[in-house]
Amino acid sequence: MLAGCGVLLITSAKAADGEDLRGSDVIAFSDLVRAEEQRVQELQSHIDDLSSDIDDLTAGQGNGQSAEIDRHTEELMPAAGLTAVQGPGLTVTLDDAELPNNLGEDSPFNTEDYLVHQQDLEGVINALWAGGAEALTVMDQRLIWTSTVQCEGPVLLLNGRTFYPPYTISAIGDADAMRRALDNEPKVREYRAWADRIGLYYGVADEDNIAMPAFEGSVQGGKRP
Repeated sequence: MLAGCGVLLITSAKAADGEDLRGSDVIAFSDLVRAEEQRVQELQSHIDDLSSDIDDLTAGQGNGQSAEIDRHTEELMPAAGLTAVQGPGLTVTLDDAELPNNLGEDSPFNTEDYLVHQQDLEGVINALWAGGAEALTVMDQRLIWTSTVQCEGPVLLLNGRTFYPPYTISAIGDADAMRRALDNEPKVREYRAWADRIGLYYGVADEDNIAMPAFEGSVQGGKRP
């Protein structure tokens, strides 16, 4: 089984008249960011340990224990996201709402209210990890413990590529447990409330078999050599 760990994301929030509203150009760089930076360091240390173990085992293949070394190496690589995996799970889809024709200055909403935002993706991703997801992709891009999802306006930036909604997040694992985690996640509940209010799309579908590629970047960032 693969070990699920939280994906590190920075939450955006829009403040107006003392209330948090959807969509923001203001990023909270206070205690939250410092905590996330510490979390990144801790997870990076764990990944470095895994990489070191893989290197040590690979270097020792000439000692007559190649079969055992290969077995341990194969066990470590999926946990680090470095091999393709497949299995049952579920897919969550988020999509922008259609802009109304009468959206003007007197409207209680603005254009950004009708878009899927970074905090919406964050809520889904973190809920899936918390629900026991063994592996996860966003727009078919494999995520690992240090992956960062970033939204710039109406688009998603991930692994050096640009994606447009609808956004799909797929997870391998116990579908029932992950559904419960989604239902219990405050950010997901908030998004669903806005979906009911203005037409944002939220869909969850069980999957008999999801095939996920290996992570294509580097655990330190960038592409693997």
